[in-house]
Amino acid sequence: MQDFNRRDMLVRSLALGALASVYGVLSACNSAPRRARGPGLVGTPIPENPAPAAGHAGTRPIARGPAGPSGLPTGVIPRTRWARYGPDPSLADPMRGIDKITVHHDGMPPQVLRGPDACAAQIEIIRRGHRGNGWADIGYHYIVDPDGRVWEGRPISLQGAHVKDQNPHNLGILVLGNFEEQQPTPQALASLDRFVSAQMHQYRIPLNRVFTHQELAPTACPGRNLQRYMERTRARGGPLASA
Repeated sequence: MQDFNRRDMLVRSLALGALASVYGVLSACNSAPRRARGPGLVGTPIPENPAPAAGHAGTRPIARGPAGPSGLPTGVIPRTRWARYGPDPSLADPMRGIDKITVHHDGMPPQVLRGPDACAAQIEIIRRGHRGNGWADIGYHYIVDPDGRVWEGRPISLQGAHVKDQNPHNLGILVLGNFEEQQPTPQALASLDRFVSAQMHQYRIPLNRVFTHQELAPTACPGRNLQRYMERTRARGGPLASA
């Protein structure tokens, strides 16, 4: 009986580990802390479901096409390129102005995203996961991919869902990748600098109101490698400081 109990416990442990691995493949950054393998804190992944329950994928189909909504920043790829559904405005507060910017990474298992189609699919996975949490839409307003393209996320008319308790007036920008383990590409960093600088000018946001997720909440997001870069670009003589 004792040997049976031990075998049973082992089987249960292996099953739970496999389940955790599945959820880990579909994760994104969050502010709830857990212990990292090394020193510091990393964000607990948000389980994401590529086939969410009925009604959670979105209820407002949007037409696909080359034209983005009016007012979209120059060069930004509209959400019609990647999202079949629009947000549910009933689940989000209006933005009512922007006075800060927060930079994130997705925190998902590292992978190589090749080309716009792969990036579009990745953004849709994140959107579906956030909808599965009962949120209005993907939590971020803009997404920067490894090739430096900038994608429209949640409309800026709606408050985001990217920093717990600090979403009001906060523009959320996601850089695709896990920068605890990966290095952001030069193309992504150059694009991030240009885009953040443009938003700073557009909304008259001072440099000291440009944050990373971990500067506002107990998390390792945007990952140690992107965090180091953000510290350099905002330092005297850095691209953002000089913008």
